[in-house]
Amino acid sequence: MTLLLIALFALLLIGVPIAYSLGLSGLLYFLVLQPNLIGVLPQRVLSGMDTYTMIALPLFILMGLIMNASGITTRLIDFCLMLVGRFPGGLGHVNISTSMIFGGISGSSVSDTASVGSAMIPEMARKGYSTETASGITVASSTMGMIIPPSVPMVIYAVTAQQSIGTMFLASLLPGLMIGLFMMAVIALMAGRHGYPRAHAGLSATEKRLIIQRSVLALLIPVFVVGAVVGGVATATESAAIGVGYALFLGLVVFRSLTLRELPALLRSAVMTSATVMIIIAMSQLYVWILTMEQVPQLLAGYLGALELSPFMLLLVVAMAVLFIGTFVDVTPAILLITPVVLPILVAAGISPVQFGVLLISGLAIGLVTPPVGMCLNVCSSITGLSIGRIFRGALPFLLANVLVMLLVASVPALTLWPLMFFS
Repeated sequence: MTLLLIALFALLLIGVPIAYSLGLSGLLYFLVLQPNLIGVLPQRVLSGMDTYTMIALPLFILMGLIMNASGITTRLIDFCLMLVGRFPGGLGHVNISTSMIFGGISGSSVSDTASVGSAMIPEMARKGYSTETASGITVASSTMGMIIPPSVPMVIYAVTAQQSIGTMFLASLLPGLMIGLFMMAVIALMAGRHGYPRAHAGLSATEKRLIIQRSVLALLIPVFVVGAVVGGVATATESAAIGVGYALFLGLVVFRSLTLRELPALLRSAVMTSATVMIIIAMSQLYVWILTMEQVPQLLAGYLGALELSPFMLLLVVAMAVLFIGTFVDVTPAILLITPVVLPILVAAGISPVQFGVLLISGLAIGLVTPPVGMCLNVCSSITGLSIGRIFRGALPFLLANVLVMLLVASVPALTLWPLMFFS
């Protein structure tokens, strides 16, 4: 294990992409310690991607790309302005509520940052918010994109942990919404202190009706996609395909903001993004195999068992480890590396894989907004020109909402386990 980890971190430090770092360090382990198993490696690598459920991954990615290209962000912003713009700090509430809804459409925090940030940050700067604060709100609220269903990382966890995707979607719904509400509470406190203005306080009944008509079809996307899985009407893969079809219908026929000429570029982008994730999944199978052979989960279980921790304290230790790992490792490899090691230990302690899954994704979402990796920070930096350090400083007050929800998930199992009444 020492050889494995030293090789991995050495490769990462010299700039080798995470997928190749995982593959090369795993290969080194087998060359040095298990040379007789080299011939089995290709089968182990490919088996990690050979899952029907995993087809949902590129479909959800494609659905988000189509909705982004269809100009849905502007419609969502107008809808949120109508709902919460009249409160003090209106644009801050709009930013957070738009991310909350957008997270239920794109399933990606990075897409959320790019789409909402491009539209909201300049407007907030014109209304008296510092660019640092506007950027901080944007990146922090975008963390809901990978928690509120449908969530691409939640699909990856469900497949890795062999859990129902529908159950995981429902289990993450309340924590995701709570993060948004807690962030809006922070905005309300800041609005009084900094004098952030209201936005669009007065709209006529006709204007409200027009805004609702323009956005209602887009708001139905999470209902179709998540509802189909939860209601047992379709599998996660079939539901993702339904989402892609509905997104195409809105973009090409209803909104007419998407053309057939744009589709090849969107398909190419979806393929490239999916391939990046899939090759990480494939290479991570070497690590899962190594961890199994070295009996790492059993060793850790014995160590933690000797500490005689309560379930809450055990989850708290895991949560701190997730926050630390998420600071340096991207979401997908972190899920694939942490789950097979930690999940057996927690199950042995009587903790549900569903509760752990929501805790894991919530913690890794924070990692998207913490240096040095922080993908959302880097996207926002390219939009605003601010350093990732300044953006992170602006996001800190809002990330307290994420940490609070993580503590609630760890201490109140019913917050995530209520769907098991329907999927037990």
